[in-house]
Amino acid sequence: MTALLAHGIGGIKDLPVPLWLFYYGAAIVLLVSFLALWALWPRPRLERLNEKDRPLPSWAQRILLSPALRAVLGAASFGLLVLVAATALVGERSPNENFAPTFIYVIFWLGLVPVVVVFGNVWTVLSPWRAAADAVAWVSRSTGLAWEAPFTYPSRLGRWPAALLLFAFAALELAYSEPSNPRALALAVYLYSAITWFGMLAFGRDAWTRNGEAFAVYFSLLARASPFVKRYGRIVARLPAVGLIERDERPGTLAFLAVMLGSVAFDGLSRTTLWVDFRANLTAPASERSLALADLVGVLLNLAGLAVMICLVAVAYLLAVEAARRVGGGSVSLATAFLCSLIPIALAYAVAHYFSLLVIQGQYAYPLVSDPFGFGWDLFGTADARPDLNALSPNVVWYVQVGALIAGHVMGLVLAHDRAVALFETARSAVASQYAMLVLMVAYTVTGLWLLSSG
Repeated sequence: MTALLAHGIGGIKDLPVPLWLFYYGAAIVLLVSFLALWALWPRPRLERLNEKDRPLPSWAQRILLSPALRAVLGAASFGLLVLVAATALVGERSPNENFAPTFIYVIFWLGLVPVVVVFGNVWTVLSPWRAAADAVAWVSRSTGLAWEAPFTYPSRLGRWPAALLLFAFAALELAYSEPSNPRALALAVYLYSAITWFGMLAFGRDAWTRNGEAFAVYFSLLARASPFVKRYGRIVARLPAVGLIERDERPGTLAFLAVMLGSVAFDGLSRTTLWVDFRANLTAPASERSLALADLVGVLLNLAGLAVMICLVAVAYLLAVEAARRVGGGSVSLATAFLCSLIPIALAYAVAHYFSLLVIQGQYAYPLVSDPFGFGWDLFGTADARPDLNALSPNVVWYVQVGALIAGHVMGLVLAHDRAVALFETARSAVASQYAMLVLMVAYTVTGLWLLSSG
């Protein structure tokens, strides 16, 4: 079995089209998109389109919103949490034989992304932490023990707790020397569960889920691209991606999106020869003293690199929106006005960097589900299943990655333009304000392509 998280795009240097053509081609697509928006999109449209929804049939509403279905899915999800926590704690130490690393990093972290994008924010019913809290609340009400959260969630905190927890998860995955170590994952699961349940206990289930539960915030943002959403107690269908226009000015949202983008960017950077050589040169003196010290230095370097990439994403965005404000002649800060344009880019980065890992490594779930602890079981007769490592060719992966990056950044331009024509008094000011956003999108695209091609 291949090592967990050992992913890349293979031999893209042998593509029939020179790599520089991809750079120029992506930049030209963005420029043409910008000009088309300038000529054909003089007024805001997405907000109006987002309001044009169509409820699902009543029979579908009854099934999908049924308390029984929510209870069954929540119980199954909580059972999976218990299983993963148990396998990580007492299962085989090898990540290739333990169910927890593949489930956490591949099935959960990567596999749920296309699910929420296609079907909407299903995490609201799949979250094991919310399911357990809801069950406790139901038992409490049934026994006549009413419970009120002792604290009101401070509005000034916004999504900062979720951003910090997402950063911690990214640091475990990308900075720690043994991210697939089942014992390390067990500690992470227990700590995250304790923090989440304590937050719900202190501030209430809804408040902590909206602001402090990192995965709930992550999936809710990506689910805005879905054609399905729950509104006013019913599920409605809408045009895909129009929900991305929804404005959210909660503090910490930029930090959260910067972690989403910056962590994936650092994952790509950490696989380049440039970073590998840089890291090796700085850890070499420490390795002469002890391997443990070298590991510590390496972890600290990775942590610093991760933090720098996140800061670069945030600073680049803030510079772009400040330039947009100055060029457009506005007097009010636009720091939160164009945050929606970062969501499709974060989604594009996730698809470009990880879809091949999901397809290849996800196949290992079949044998692992029959022997989750690595004890030699064969519960479902799939323990001997072998994945098809040639399911994707390097060229197919590369073209999907390029397509995802370009599509995500074009969508980012569309969202930013629609927001600009709504904010500025004249179409000329709106278009002028988007010059900086165009530069930002081109920079993000070219950087993303370089990171993918250099990994």
